[in-house]
Amino acid sequence: MKKLLPFSLSLLLNLTPLCAKSNTETLGDILAVALPLSAYGTTIYNQDNEGESQFYTSYGITIATAVVLKYAIKEERPDKSNNRSFPSGHTASAFAGAGFIHKHYGLKYAVVPYILATYTGYSRVHSNKHHTHDVIAGATIAMLSNWYFVEPYKNLTISPTATSEFQGVKVSYKF
Repeated sequence: MKKLLPFSLSLLLNLTPLCAKSNTETLGDILAVALPLSAYGTTIYNQDNEGESQFYTSYGITIATAVVLKYAIKEERPDKSNNRSFPSGHTASAFAGAGFIHKHYGLKYAVVPYILATYTGYSRVHSNKHHTHDVIAGATIAMLSNWYFVEPYKNLTISPTATSEFQGVKVSYKF
C-alpha cells in the first residue's frame, strides 16, 4: 500500500515509483526541488535575512498560485492520469529558484540555474505530464512572483566618510 505524502509535496512532485520513471523525468523531479533549495541555501550562506524572507514570499506565492490554478482550471494531462496539468508545478518550482537567484544575486549567477530550470520544463513535456503551455505558464508565474517580491542583494555599500584627517567616500563590498 502506497503511503500518503503531505498534500503539498505529493502535488508538487506528483510522485510515482522512481523505477517507473525515465531518467529525464527523474532528473526533472530532482531539479524541481534542488533549484529552489540552492537559492534558499545561498541566502543562508550569505547570512542574508532579507533575501531569505523574500525567497519565502516569492516561492510561497509561486507554489500557491500554481496549486490554485491546477484546481481551478482542471486541464487533463497529456498522459490522461488526472486533470491537474495546468500549470506545471515542477517548472514553477524550478524557475522560482532560478529567478530568485537572477533577481537577487544577478544574471551571471543564474545562467546555469536557468538552463536547469528549462530542462525541468522540457522533462515534463518529454515525460508526457504537461503540455508546452503548462510549462510556459509555470515559468511565467515564478518569474512574475520573483520580479514583484524580490529585490537585488545589497552587497555594495557606498557612504560618505568624514573624520578630522579625511573626507571622502567609503566603498565596501560584502563577499
